[in-house]
Amino acid sequence: MKSFRSAAVYTLFFAAMLGAAFAQQVKSDFDHQANFSQYKTYSWQEVKPPNSLWDSRIKSAVDARLAAKGWTQVDSGGDVAIVAIATSHTERTLQTFYDGMGGGWRWRGFGGMGEATTTEQDYKEGTLLVDLYDAKTKQLIWRGSAEDTVSNNADKNEKNLNKGVAKMFKKFPPQAAKA
Repeated sequence: MKSFRSAAVYTLFFAAMLGAAFAQQVKSDFDHQANFSQYKTYSWQEVKPPNSLWDSRIKSAVDARLAAKGWTQVDSGGDVAIVAIATSHTERTLQTFYDGMGGGWRWRGFGGMGEATTTEQDYKEGTLLVDLYDAKTKQLIWRGSAEDTVSNNADKNEKNLNKGVAKMFKKFPPQAAKA
């Protein structure tokens, strides 16, 4: 029974570590010289998803966040031009599971008789970049990115898209640090 409990603990530990490795990563950066208070309207310049079904989903997620910040979308001629690029690629991870009967490092060195099984697991990782350009100067003023694993479940992917875009725009518009 002890062996089973140890194996279960190891399995839960590695499953938790794997989940942590695949947690959504969201970042944003901006031009500290840009005066974001001058921008009130935006136009979509381009959206490049890996699949055309995601074009409107990406636009809807970004539109909702910018509308919540008081920005207005216009068909053309906005203060800001938006470009969004979504990509995906396959990654590989190794997972090692121990049977709890020895093997692995112990307090007094490498221990006993036990078995470890290492397996490879492929997973798909997706990245969304959202760039905002000053329409007059054509200079990049803000970039947000979200990276996460891609599920086989389209609804789950759409929820993750909305969650990532919400995190991206959480502190938008940015305030330049005062000198």
